[in-house]
Amino acid sequence: MRILIVKLGSIGDIVHTLPALAAIRRSFPEAEIGWVVERRSAEILRGNALIDRLIEIDTAKLRRRAKVEELVGELRRQVREIKSLKFDIALDFQGLVKSALVAKLSGAKRRWGFARSERRERASGFLLTNKVKIPEKTHVIEKNLLLARAALGLDAPTRVFEFPIATSPQEERDAANLADRLGGRFAILNPGGGWATKLWPAENYGRLADRLVEEFHLDSILVTGPGEGPLAAKAVEASQSGRLVTAEPNLKGFYELARKATVYVGGDTGPTHIAIAAGAPIVGIFGPTEWWRNGSIRPDDICVERTDIGCRVDCYRRRCSNWICMDIEVDRVLRAVEERITRAGYSSILSNLNGKKAR
Repeated sequence: MRILIVKLGSIGDIVHTLPALAAIRRSFPEAEIGWVVERRSAEILRGNALIDRLIEIDTAKLRRRAKVEELVGELRRQVREIKSLKFDIALDFQGLVKSALVAKLSGAKRRWGFARSERRERASGFLLTNKVKIPEKTHVIEKNLLLARAALGLDAPTRVFEFPIATSPQEERDAANLADRLGGRFAILNPGGGWATKLWPAENYGRLADRLVEEFHLDSILVTGPGEGPLAAKAVEASQSGRLVTAEPNLKGFYELARKATVYVGGDTGPTHIAIAAGAPIVGIFGPTEWWRNGSIRPDDICVERTDIGCRVDCYRRRCSNWICMDIEVDRVLRAVEERITRAGYSSILSNLNGKKAR
C-alpha cells in the first residue's frame, strides 16, 4: 500500500501529526509512506526513518486569496513527482484548499479529510472522497489519530503517542555541552510565538529567570528562533542575576536540549510542541488559543491562563484591541513551575526549596 500524508505546516501542526505517522507505520510496516510538507517547515521531518518519501513544496509565493487557476497551476507543477508515485490513499490532515488540492493532484483515488466543521477552509471538502466527523473538545493529536484510524482501520488506541524525530550525533553533543555548562539542571524559557497575541511579555521571562535562580537555584536558557533577537534582548535586559544564557539552536538541536530540561516555559508555539514531544516537563502560558486543543496531552503538564475575562473563549485572534489575556503575573507562572517540578519529582530542587522555606 502507498499512503500519502498531506500536512504542509506549521511546525506545531507537523509535530501534532507525528503520532499519526507512528501509528500508521506500526500498523503497516511494509507500506510506502510519503509526506508532503512546505519546505520552510520540513526540517523537523528530514531524516525520519518512518517516511519513505519526503516531498517538499513551496507555496509561499501563492497569496492566501490567489485565483483558483493560479493555485491549481502552481501545485500541479510542484506535485508532478507525487503523481508518478501512484499513491493509493491520501490523508489531508491540514484542512485547507491547497492541501486538499495536493491530495487530489496526487492521483490517489481515496482522499480522506475532516468533516466540514473541522476543516480550516471548508470549501476544500469537494476535493475529498471521505470525511471524518470529530467529537467536540478533541485534542488536535487525537483528532489526527482519529482520521488515520478511520481511513486505514488502525487498531492502535488513540492514547498511544509517539513523536518520531530524527536527530544527528552533532545535535546531541551540542545539547549535552550546553546542558553541562549549566550543571545538568536548567529551565528552558521561550519568549517567541507566531502571533503577537500569543506572546507573554519578553521582560517577564527575564524576571522569571531571576526568580528561578533565587528560589530553586535553577539557571535558565532563553531559546529563540530566527528573527527573535529583539525578544531575547528585552528578556536579558530585564534579568538582573547575570545567569540567563541565550541560545538559538536549530529545531532538532532544540529537541535534544528539551529532552534534558528540568522544566520548560513557553506559549503556544512550535518549540513548545517540540518540547512536549521531547518529554520535557511543561508550563504553558496560553492566551487566545486553547490548552485542551493545542496544549500538552500529558496530565502532569500545566497551563497558566486567564479564565477571569469574558472575551477569552476560543478567540484565536492574531490581533486584538483588548489584549489582556496574556497579562499574567510572573509570580503565578513561578508557582506553576514549582508545581510542575514537584510533579516531576526533582528531589534535589525540592530540598533546596524546602530548606529556603524553613529559614
